[in-house]
Amino acid sequence: MATCDGSEARAALERSVLRRVPPLLTDLYQFTMAYAYWRAGRHNEPAVFELFFRDNPFGGGFSLFAGLSDCLLFLQNFAFSDDDVEYLRSVLPAGTDAAFFSYLKELDCSAVSVSAVPEGSVVFARVPLLEVCGPLAVVQLLETSLLCLVNYASLVCSNAARFRLAAGPRRRLMEMGLRRAQGPDGGLTASRYTYIGGFDLTSNALAGRLFGIPVAGTMAHSYVTSFSSLEEVWPQTLVPCGGGGPIDFICLVKGWLGRVCQLLGSKTSLVREGELAAFLSYAIAYPQNFLPVIDSYSVSCSGLLCFCAVALALCELQYQPLGVRLDSGDLCRQSLEVRRVFKECNKQFSVPQFESLIIVGTNSISEQSLAELNKKVSNEIDVVGVGTHLVTCTRQPSLGCVYKLIEVRGRPRMKMSEDPEKSTLPGRKSVYRLLDTDGPYLLPMDLICLSEEAAPKAGVSLTCFPLGLTKTLQTVTPAQVTSLRLDVFTCGQITFPLKSASESRERAQISLQTLHPHHKRLQEPHDYTVALSEQLHSLVSDITKGNSKGSNFLLSN
Repeated sequence: MATCDGSEARAALERSVLRRVPPLLTDLYQFTMAYAYWRAGRHNEPAVFELFFRDNPFGGGFSLFAGLSDCLLFLQNFAFSDDDVEYLRSVLPAGTDAAFFSYLKELDCSAVSVSAVPEGSVVFARVPLLEVCGPLAVVQLLETSLLCLVNYASLVCSNAARFRLAAGPRRRLMEMGLRRAQGPDGGLTASRYTYIGGFDLTSNALAGRLFGIPVAGTMAHSYVTSFSSLEEVWPQTLVPCGGGGPIDFICLVKGWLGRVCQLLGSKTSLVREGELAAFLSYAIAYPQNFLPVIDSYSVSCSGLLCFCAVALALCELQYQPLGVRLDSGDLCRQSLEVRRVFKECNKQFSVPQFESLIIVGTNSISEQSLAELNKKVSNEIDVVGVGTHLVTCTRQPSLGCVYKLIEVRGRPRMKMSEDPEKSTLPGRKSVYRLLDTDGPYLLPMDLICLSEEAAPKAGVSLTCFPLGLTKTLQTVTPAQVTSLRLDVFTCGQITFPLKSASESRERAQISLQTLHPHHKRLQEPHDYTVALSEQLHSLVSDITKGNSKGSNFLLSN
């Protein structure tokens, strides 16, 4: 497979982001708030927002963070065109000061800085994934776009990781959801981030070009059913792989079909001529890439027999057929029958190539059906293709990331709510992952501290408050301390190397390996601990108490 080099790949990715995520891809109220800040003279006040999600998706114990590269490219290219500004002039209220539109024309992210968890990292609910600092109006305008870039990317990446856990390490996974995705961008995003989450292949040709993902695909049922007669096969000859004169391939395959039917006790009268013609035609076109779908009519009575006949003829001409695809019925049962026939052919006709034939299963695969398939010792499926349930995230349509203000003018800000789950944590923060002494698994704990606090030290005990247990003080002694966030964007420039899809995929797999198995359970996983430092917990308490006392500002002069 041909792929572009690093510079070409980055240029293609940047063009893709610019097309998909222009600055106007946001909510109108971001502009009305920006105008109100500007009108009050507050637009340049230093402010900090953070992005996080409140609950791990799919009822699971973890998520994977994704979308960072797109966020950085979006920030680097953030600017409004004259046409953008004229459109905003037409939709904002008539009383909007004309000078505000001149202000918008000059806006960029040159005063914005971002720290973030690296893409592909295992992350957990309530942990700040991005911290965005800059002028108040600018960082406010970024909210919707950043959420759009992170929410689905992280969700579908996490979904892919769960499918990978359900499938086990041996079986290869192919993403094939483009036709079922929520629009072209949903399909392209899904292909990229399911690969990062653990899938091996995609059917999406554009994703292969843009992101260097291995692509695969051969034929659909429509190709098979478009044929009705051997007369439609053209050309009818095939040159042997080792060279020589063209061979009458139809005649050769007919001879093998009779021998296969005799071996298996099958009736040649039940073989569909159109199906055989389709397989012949495709094998002549791609003798090194022969992998047909064999359930257009009947697997046992026609499709499997036609495949074996064509595959044996290819082997005779020194080509290597690839295998078959099953797309309906009981995939496990059919895979066993297909493998049995492959072994019979190998034994009877001495074709060792049949030992390496693969069986692909693609029949509305869900996480549950994949987990059930993996539990069955008796199945011969080598590759599973997944579409709808993967890319549409049918079990949970949104990750629910939020982007909340945590500081203005150096003073912490906190949203308080009657629903405690919707309250935010004030102030700029640092996040650390604490590792246990018992092995490579997590303590398990992520510790959220105020940014001015000293970093935890390995071997030194510390006290903290696990979230959800606000009155419970816990003492831990980490064997290793890792800072989770890195500076990735400083004063308008990307300061962290953008990672390719394969590099982020590698990080995701390594990150998942460090996670204890009981946090990776697909059903009823153990909760992972996210805790607050004593100092952050104290700040939350102080702000909450201060707010509960109320204020007499209405009585002041």
